[in-house]
Amino acid sequence: MANIKDCPGFETFGADVKAARKVKQLSRKTLAEQVNIDWRYLANIENDGTIPSLPVIIQLIKECGLPVERYFNPEIMREESPQRQRVSHKLKLCPEQYLPIIEGAIDGAIQIQNPKKKNETGDV
Repeated sequence: MANIKDCPGFETFGADVKAARKVKQLSRKTLAEQVNIDWRYLANIENDGTIPSLPVIIQLIKECGLPVERYFNPEIMREESPQRQRVSHKLKLCPEQYLPIIEGAIDGAIQIQNPKKKNETGDV
């Protein structure tokens, strides 16, 4: 079993799984059942930095809606600010029904930053 120090990019994997599980309001037992692992093993992943096998990693990423790039291509993620990474992660966890609101807020922020671009592109 690998350890965090041996797996660059996985430094926050356990904490990310735990945070996503809580956002989705899943118990540790429920998420463990969905991924077909023991809940105590999930606790080790979340709290002790245990890096699971690739099939378990893929299942956890899928069930938790985690960004694959963060773990398998960490150089790309390191180029982004921590705040941009957090927003990106939260966006993946956001229910589909709220995405139009978020998109409108982002469009408004872009328009404030670049008011001329709206006129040039014709976007509203």
